[in-house]
Amino acid sequence: MTYLPDGVTPELYPFSGKFATLRGGLKMHYLDEGSGPTVVMLHGNPSWSFYYRDLALALRGGCRVIVPDHIGCGLSDKPGDDRYEYTLESRVEDIEALLDGLGLKEKITLVVHDWGGMIGTAYAARHPERIEKLVILNTGAFFLPSGKTFPPALRLCRTPLGAWLIRGFNAFARGAAWIGCKRARMSPRLRDAYTAPYNSWGNRIATLRFVEDIPLAPGDKAYPLVLETQEKLSALSTLPMLICWGLKDFVFDVHFLEEWKRRFPRAETHVFPDCGHYILEDAAAEVIPLVKEFIGRAA
Repeated sequence: MTYLPDGVTPELYPFSGKFATLRGGLKMHYLDEGSGPTVVMLHGNPSWSFYYRDLALALRGGCRVIVPDHIGCGLSDKPGDDRYEYTLESRVEDIEALLDGLGLKEKITLVVHDWGGMIGTAYAARHPERIEKLVILNTGAFFLPSGKTFPPALRLCRTPLGAWLIRGFNAFARGAAWIGCKRARMSPRLRDAYTAPYNSWGNRIATLRFVEDIPLAPGDKAYPLVLETQEKLSALSTLPMLICWGLKDFVFDVHFLEEWKRRFPRAETHVFPDCGHYILEDAAAEVIPLVKEFIGRAA
């Protein structure tokens, strides 16, 4: 079994993970479970592969399920800025390196959430020939939609005070676990599991750097890649797409959902008005069967 941090039990996370060596010798942890059509699941910030645990268990009987922890997240290495550039470009390169290293030749289904959406669609826009289907869960692949303002809580996170709260008190991971579910609040056990990998100042670097990398203006590092991806999204418009959305997400709200629907009018969309950001926690009983049926459906 993979070494698990305090607060995460084999009962909650019953997987034997693997590690890929990326540039600079950094170790990326990932799950590689089952056999069959390949499904790659990309988490966001401040979660980790734990977010997809139940979906991975549901799919691994008929699919090959690959679920990485981004560098700085989950069970992957958490280097300082001297060893890793915490940018969107680095994230996309990491996924390219992982999937190329696994020798994947067949098309894949991408399941994306939060920052995983931007990372995954950037990868997909560069390699549309490698993508079979897309599953979209409360995420974005474009700049802030019309009518959406940058949330004050995220703006605070980009200040010195916010950085101190995130790295000193794990405020971002703890806050997300507290407010991320709306239908039913996460149990203390689940909240502890979500925050467990981020148990020190050093281990919380990615939860801060992700927020700092949100592109708001042309001078921001991620801005050119988001612009490039946004302009290439039409290349994915013919792919089967499933959207499952919690409407009570304070960041990825109805403005983002409407932008997805505008860009992908053929997508199959399921909306959960009483659910929040962590849709796979809030509505697992509904969403997991929807995803399973969608993946098993003939393209």
